[in-house]
Amino acid sequence: MAKIKWDPGTLLSPLPAALISCGTMERPNIMTAAWTGIISSDPPRAYVSVRPQRYSYELIKSSGVFVINVTTERLKFAADYCGIKSGRDVDKFAACGLTAQKSFTVESPSIEESPVSIECRVFDTLRLGSHDMFLADILSVSVEQALIDGNNRLEMEKAGVISYIHGEYFTSGKPIGHFGWTVKKNKKSEKRR
Repeated sequence: MAKIKWDPGTLLSPLPAALISCGTMERPNIMTAAWTGIISSDPPRAYVSVRPQRYSYELIKSSGVFVINVTTERLKFAADYCGIKSGRDVDKFAACGLTAQKSFTVESPSIEESPVSIECRVFDTLRLGSHDMFLADILSVSVEQALIDGNNRLEMEKAGVISYIHGEYFTSGKPIGHFGWTVKKNKKSEKRR
């Protein structure tokens, strides 16, 4: 497979098209972020990278909290709109027909229509160039009950989660394997022993 060299760039894909809620219940805001994710499982920690010029940056910096809301196909309008419009100029919850829901542990609201909301409290901020990275402890996770099966397993594949790939939004694909499938023992080969 032949490759050509490009200049350094932000081409890692796919990325989440997450809706980050911040502010307060009285003055809530949403921004779209593809630069967000998990940084530690023990303790559970996440991050979001935001340009200091953004309105959401001011809200997160002053409150020290934010919520990562998983975005689904039914939230695709909000994912795009909230990534373009500024909360300085428009109430994004109202414009997108979304509901600001009281979070369990942080002052910032969650998005009721999101199937999973991850409540975070900032413990450090890294200046990294065009964006500052808010490093945060995950304090609580709320999950839509309809996505939990009889074995208390989260069936996120049923939610229609979307991702962002170099300027476009995509829905989740079909399963092609599961964690550990490459080393899992084959039951047929065990019977042959």
